[in-house]
Amino acid sequence: MASAPSSSSGLHLPDSARELVKILVAGPFGVGKTTLIDSVSEIRPLHTEEQLSEASVAVDDLAGVRDKTTTTVAIDFGRISLNGGIVLYLFGTPGQERFRSLWAEIAYGALGALVLVDTRRIDDSFEVLGLVEDAGLPYAVALNTFPDSRQYTEEQLRTSLDLDPGTPMIACDARDAHASVDALSSLVQHLLIRAGRGGAAAGMRRAPR
Repeated sequence: MASAPSSSSGLHLPDSARELVKILVAGPFGVGKTTLIDSVSEIRPLHTEEQLSEASVAVDDLAGVRDKTTTTVAIDFGRISLNGGIVLYLFGTPGQERFRSLWAEIAYGALGALVLVDTRRIDDSFEVLGLVEDAGLPYAVALNTFPDSRQYTEEQLRTSLDLDPGTPMIACDARDAHASVDALSSLVQHLLIRAGRGGAAAGMRRAPR
């Protein structure tokens, strides 16, 4: 699966596009939202990243992400076309409490959310899950894997995250386009089934370019 193209030819919507869907890519600070959007976007992604400063280090918890040097201060944005004429506009949200005031505006018009979780820092996901649920957004959970991630059973994770039995949960390496598309496809299938369009969910993958 190709990475995001750098040429302007990828800017135009495919002729097969029939449904344009806004999706949030949410999760705590340093969980891999920017990386996931980078891995799947068919256009050059938009980033609003700034260098972490000494002042931000005092308020941003760097546990588990000590090598992180930048942070999203508004949104990340990308686009991916799936089979069936569905085009996803991906909006990556800031993960820190100090950017919570942006949440309502970024979430406006979204049909669902992919929530990334770092199993090394499960507690950090609770606030974001609460925001997604308060916004009334259906969501899927993507467990972003790291080399030192702890191993849990699905039952343990669902219990810890207090997930509804119908909420999709999938393991995902945000650096890998195939795995990231699988996670997004899982969310779209969930949305289609909730909308009574289960048949349209079959074979949901990235559309050929």
